[in-house]
Amino acid sequence: MREVIESEIKPILAMEGGDIELLDVKDGVVRVRLRGACAGCPFSQITLTNFVETTIKAKVNEVKSVVAEGAAFPFL
Repeated sequence: MREVIESEIKPILAMEGGDIELLDVKDGVVRVRLRGACAGCPFSQITLTNFVETTIKAKVNEVKSVVAEGAAFPFL
């Protein structure tokens, strides 16, 4: 899980000033925190679903869903 996030997801998000942090994996649910430009972006849910979740599910069969927790820096 961490390898997929580090090697395939983080570099793409970083191109737009964003970042992602893996918080927890439990019962097939991956909890992440979107950071940087992604934290306040109005398209973050689309990014989460169409890119992050799709990429992780393609590489890790046990994953059922990916959910984002609150922004790391909500006032920046």
